[in-house]
Amino acid sequence: MDFNMKKLASDAGIFFTRAVQFTEEKFGQAEKTELDAHFENLLSRADSTKNWTEKILRQTEVLLQPNPSARVEEFLYEKLDRKVPSRVTNGELLAQYMAEAASELGPTTPYGKTLTKVAEAEKRLGAAERDFIHTASINFLTPLRNFLEGDWKTISKERRLLQNRRLDLDACKARLKKAKAAEAKATTVPDFQETRPRNYILSASASATLDDTSCPPSWAEWKEEYPGGWRPPCFFLLPLNPSVTRARGCLSLPKDRKLWNDEVDKAEQELRVAQTEFDRQAEVTRLLLEGISSTHVNHLRCLHEFVESQTTYYAQCYRHMLDLQKQLGSSQGAIFPGTFVGTTEPASPPLSSTSPTTAAATMPVGPSVAGLAPPGEAALCLEEVTPPASGTRKARVLYDYEAADSSELALLADELITVYSLPGMDPDWLIGERGNKKGKVPVTYLELLS
Repeated sequence: MDFNMKKLASDAGIFFTRAVQFTEEKFGQAEKTELDAHFENLLSRADSTKNWTEKILRQTEVLLQPNPSARVEEFLYEKLDRKVPSRVTNGELLAQYMAEAASELGPTTPYGKTLTKVAEAEKRLGAAERDFIHTASINFLTPLRNFLEGDWKTISKERRLLQNRRLDLDACKARLKKAKAAEAKATTVPDFQETRPRNYILSASASATLDDTSCPPSWAEWKEEYPGGWRPPCFFLLPLNPSVTRARGCLSLPKDRKLWNDEVDKAEQELRVAQTEFDRQAEVTRLLLEGISSTHVNHLRCLHEFVESQTTYYAQCYRHMLDLQKQLGSSQGAIFPGTFVGTTEPASPPLSSTSPTTAAATMPVGPSVAGLAPPGEAALCLEEVTPPASGTRKARVLYDYEAADSSELALLADELITVYSLPGMDPDWLIGERGNKKGKVPVTYLELLS
């Protein structure tokens, strides 16, 4: 218990010394040890990394989970070290409502069939979103969170230690400076021949010597030093400063000078120790701050993985919606015969600077071809296909398309091809020609030009 109290008192004294030094620096009354420019740049870079990492982390969490109450719930589960319960995505919930509506309104009706198809697509979209959130959380959010809760806390701790070591160093410098000033003042011997100034007093001493002790000598000492008996007291001037001896004592310049020499030596020793500790802590902090470059490399890799997961997610969404669009186009062609179903606007911004208006007029229809049937029922004989007498249309390709078999025509984005329709064809498909090549092409990949 005694040891703890002594340590507590020592820590309190150190804290008070640092507080005094810090306050004097703020008011410009004390000198401050400045760090080199490279070190200051490392500190600034680390602070910027921390601030922007926090902002990116928070906004990514908002992107993945827009519901603030759900984010708070996930945060609490994480702090309690418990598994976050599985939550239904918005797409899956919408799919559930549409499936229930189709079941109640009639799954065999056109509206019910469409609700069922859309529900299936929304369910797949919800599953893709769930996978994207899970992948982004592991590959992107977790490394950012680990940096803020691990590496940055270590850097902050070492920076606080460096600040304390700097305050101790500056306090030692100030103490040494004061000790040297006092030593120089004590070394100065006053001139007793001059007129007595206001800050000197007349003092009687039992000895005329100036090298006496600070306390009056004992009777035995007087008797040994002056065996001849008493002598008249000697009067001389004493300065009003710490050199004045206690109570009835006399001025003792040699011993006072030795006292301040010891104080200077002690202050210099403390300064050397403080400088060593400051240099060691500065080197440790410098190494940690230089590690921010490795942190940037790690975050760069995580950012690439996040972009890849996001690209995969949107590609899955595009494929699911494209399939849904084909299904809805087939259903609409069956419900409204003779109507051509095409895209009135491009599904994505056109690659060229101009965006011509897509015409949804009826395509030129060629003569019937023997054995022609919708895809999946019979193979299309391309040699027997001829352009209709009523003419053809030009179309611009919106996206790249790879032919599934020899009856289809591979497409490249932004190229122009000639298209026309044949009786009995699936309304989602057209015949496309490019040079001497021809084949079936999906309508959803085309923008018809007027």
